[in-house]
Amino acid sequence: MRKLMMMVAVVAALVTGGTAMAETKPADGVKSGHAEVNGVNYYYEIRGEGEPLLLLHGGLGSIDMFGPVLPALSKGRQVIAVDLYGHGRTALTERKMSMIDSGDDMAALLKKLGYSKVDALGYSFGSGVALRLAVQHPETVRRLALVSAAYAQDGFYPEMLPMQAQVGAAMADMMKRTPMYQTYAAVAPKVEDFPKLLDQMGEFMRTPYDWADDVKTLKMPVMLVYGDGDMYRPEHIVKFYQLLGGGLKDAGWMRENMSQNRLAIIPNRTHYDIFMAPELATTVLPFLDGETTPKSWDEQVKASK
Repeated sequence: MRKLMMMVAVVAALVTGGTAMAETKPADGVKSGHAEVNGVNYYYEIRGEGEPLLLLHGGLGSIDMFGPVLPALSKGRQVIAVDLYGHGRTALTERKMSMIDSGDDMAALLKKLGYSKVDALGYSFGSGVALRLAVQHPETVRRLALVSAAYAQDGFYPEMLPMQAQVGAAMADMMKRTPMYQTYAAVAPKVEDFPKLLDQMGEFMRTPYDWADDVKTLKMPVMLVYGDGDMYRPEHIVKFYQLLGGGLKDAGWMRENMSQNRLAIIPNRTHYDIFMAPELATTVLPFLDGETTPKSWDEQVKASK
C-alpha cells in the first residue's frame, strides 16, 4: 500500500507540477475543435501566427499543462496543441495505448488540418509521440524538439520501473483526491474512463522498447532538452545525443565539426516542472527558429533590454 501511495504521488506530481486545475475552455483568439483520424476523435487548439509548431503534452496530462509557456511559444508561432489519445478532451477507444499508433495519428491529423510540414515539440509521453511522428513520417517534421525523452525503456532510473509497473485501475480511487484527477474530470468527455486510462497507461509502461536504430535514421535537426534532475539516467541522455551524431568530437575552432543537433540541460529543473519552466521556451525557440550560431555578446545585451 505504501508503494502504491508513492506511485500516486509520483503520477500526480508528473502531471500537475503544482499547477491549478486545467482551463475548461480555450482562451479568446484560440481556434479549437475535434477531428477524427484512425478512429480517434482528437481535440486540438490552434493559437498564434507564424511557422506551425505541433505541441504534445505528457502522460495523463493535456494541453493545459503547457499553460505557463504557451504565450511564449505562440509569440511568432502558430501552435497546434493536441490532447493525445485518451487524454484531456480526446476520448479513449478500445485501442491500446501506443506511441507508434499515435505517431501515425499525428501525421493524419496534421494533414486533415491542412499542414504539410511542421516543427514538433513534445514533452515526456508527448516526446515519444513526436519522435515516432518524425521516424514514421519524416516528411512532416522540419525540426524536432524532445523534452524529457527516452529512446528506450532502460533510460529510466531503475527504481522508476517498478513504480511505473504498478500503474492501473486500482489507483483510481486514491487519485480522485489529487489535482491530477480533478484536471482530467474537468475536461474529459467520459470521466468514468479514468480507471481504464490508468490500465492502458500501465500496460504501455510495462512494455519494453528500444528505438536506437530508429533514432539514427532521423535527418531533420533535433534538440534534446532535460532538467538536471530529470528521471532519465545521464548516461542515457548522452547516448541519445550520440545516436543523433552529437557529442562525438570537438566542434572545432570555426564550428566545422558542429552537429546540427543540440543537447540542453536546464539547471534546477526536474521531470515534474520542466514542462512549465520559462527557460523551456527560451531554450527551444532559437533552435526551432533555425539559429545555428549563438548571438554575439552585443546582440544578447540588446535583446535583453
